[in-house]
Amino acid sequence: MDATGQRIVDATYACVARRGVAKTTIDEVAREAGMSRATVYRAFPGGRDELINATVAWATRDFFGRLYQRIHGAESLEEVMERSIMFAYRSIVEHEVLQRVMQTEPDKLLPILTVESNRIRDWIAAVFAPYLLQRGVADGVDLADAADFLARMVLSYISAPGRWDLDDPDQVARLVRSELLAGIVVPARSC
Repeated sequence: MDATGQRIVDATYACVARRGVAKTTIDEVAREAGMSRATVYRAFPGGRDELINATVAWATRDFFGRLYQRIHGAESLEEVMERSIMFAYRSIVEHEVLQRVMQTEPDKLLPILTVESNRIRDWIAAVFAPYLLQRGVADGVDLADAADFLARMVLSYISAPGRWDLDDPDQVARLVRSELLAGIVVPARSC
């Protein structure tokens, strides 16, 4: 995205943070960005829908960039999963704009996130796959299927942790080892 597009996306994010998705208009975004409506439409010819989708996509990429920094250097699949779950859960809980929009306008955001969810799941599976390969999958388990399953499960637990306290490293470690990886990876050998 060029500098103009990024400036418009930043302005859109600020408008959504202030007024919500439904009340964010092209006029308001143009004012926030210090640009004309025509400039906004040149950068985003699909109008408001394209602009909102681009802003959600940008926020998603930003999140995954920060997540990558958090898991970088992890040495095991377990460590990658534990770091990922804790970081993602805390980031979502503390994300003021996301929480506000989810509370006030879930009907506006959920369709956009649904479209993004396939990309998100694929990205998570791609991160897990080399660690699964290194760790070793159990007999009869397909690597791609296992990575996809783990990505789906991580996304599920992050959004609905159930009985698990995802702020507690010990509980997250138990969740990863006893529920998520059980039956998928080769059992660790005891010495």
